[in-house]
Amino acid sequence: MTVLIPSYEPDHRLVELIARLRAMTDAPIVVVDDGSGENFREIFEAVKTAGCTVLTHISNMGKGRALKTGFQYIMKHGLSECVVCADSDGQHAVKDIVTVAQAIEAHEATMVLGSRRFTGKVPLRSRIGNRLTSKIYDATTGIDIRDTQTGLRGYPSHMLSWLCQVPGERFEYEMNLLLEAPARGYNIAELPIDTIYLNDNRSSHFRPIADSLKVYLPILKFCASSVISGLMDFALLLILQMIFSNLLVSVIGARVGSSAANYAMNRLFIFSRPGKGTVLKSVARYYSLAAVILALNYGFIYLLHIIFEVPLVPAKLATEFLLFLLSYWCQRKFVY
Repeated sequence: MTVLIPSYEPDHRLVELIARLRAMTDAPIVVVDDGSGENFREIFEAVKTAGCTVLTHISNMGKGRALKTGFQYIMKHGLSECVVCADSDGQHAVKDIVTVAQAIEAHEATMVLGSRRFTGKVPLRSRIGNRLTSKIYDATTGIDIRDTQTGLRGYPSHMLSWLCQVPGERFEYEMNLLLEAPARGYNIAELPIDTIYLNDNRSSHFRPIADSLKVYLPILKFCASSVISGLMDFALLLILQMIFSNLLVSVIGARVGSSAANYAMNRLFIFSRPGKGTVLKSVARYYSLAAVILALNYGFIYLLHIIFEVPLVPAKLATEFLLFLLSYWCQRKFVY
């Protein structure tokens, strides 16, 4: 294996982690200094002295970019059959790093996550934030992952080229990996690891608001696309009705226009990825899904409003929420 450690403004714990790794394994270790600056030069010099390769960004570019820099270096030099990424702040036990590497070697086509158990004294923001993200990921992909925010991850070497193509420069990059992996046919496995938080995780450079927004950005963009399309559908309905005075023509015309805009936004800005399928194929899938969603929309509203006598407005809202999640999952997995 090769151990890859992205690091920004580290303290003594990085040096201690390297020492423990060296005591257990002679595997190559690549450390990326993500623009830490002159004040941290002694720490990185100590890391070099311990036999590690240190790659340096002149300025801070984010964890995602630091990982890509490391992946590119490892690919270029052909260091090993798998790469294990670990944080530099002492949160990952060496035995867990080695266990993740062994799991990759046993399952060559699988991305392996070191899944924290969140037992004992865990900062509240970490416990709540991770649980919320895991639930959202499960709702949008249909895959249940216990720890979506773990920094201990292992990848077989054949994934490295793809890892360099996944969008994201900062903390959102690791969530994007999990969102993109199923569509690329990569399995995701979890291994339980120890949860280690020192000083309530104060050394973390994760910004709760700004970085959380980036993590949730793909889902937020899908929400925005749906809202814009809904407003367009409503506006077109009014305009066409004023012109033609024919409700059927107006409804169909409004739906055709708004769905075309929704398709374009989703393809270009939300589910965009290298090597995506042809427009013709995705259009056919999109409108097939739209037909299914329309039928389910009517069926659910009929069931709730007519059969169970739920008032129309809450029945409509409940139906739209359920179908929103279904539509997001289907578009990510099958349409684009």
